[in-house]
Amino acid sequence: MTDRTTARLLAICIACVGGVTAQTTVAQESTTTTPVANTEAVLPNGQDMTPDYMENGRWYTADGIPTYKIAEDGTLDYATFSGYRRYSAECHVCHGPDGEGSTYAPALKNSVLNIDYYEFQEVVASGKQDVNKAANLVMPAFGTNKNVWCYIDDIYAYLIARGVGELPRGRPAKKEAKSDEFAAQEDSCMSG
Repeated sequence: MTDRTTARLLAICIACVGGVTAQTTVAQESTTTTPVANTEAVLPNGQDMTPDYMENGRWYTADGIPTYKIAEDGTLDYATFSGYRRYSAECHVCHGPDGEGSTYAPALKNSVLNIDYYEFQEVVASGKQDVNKAANLVMPAFGTNKNVWCYIDDIYAYLIARGVGELPRGRPAKKEAKSDEFAAQEDSCMSG
């Protein structure tokens, strides 16, 4: 089995487990209504990014794909803010600040609009090499880097929000507080 196949299978397994857990969690949690700015967002690749439910302090679409949520007053959900922080710590060195790209690597805020979530996970987990006569572009694998992999959903949500233009450049001005569920999941991943 190739690394690429393994990464895809891992992403599918994570999505399946997440979907089962999400259904259980959603059934147990009470819902609160919070006005949102991103009430309907469909990417160029056809993926609907409308927030549907929250699990472990993160927003997901009806299909179980991580997404962002911005309230009408501009308050960003904590997980997407976490994605900003992790992107700024780990990804911006090659991909530029705010997902804008650099002379060395592409603008991820644009890339995530044209690939699906599982392809994004695969590239981050396994890396990517694009060799041609003009260039030798290599992205290392980050699947074992907990500072990236434990926050992959957050980074993805942040890049989607940047890509669709809902989140401006720079540090988000307003964010929700970190929930106990987010903190527990974060601790579980980082200490595991």
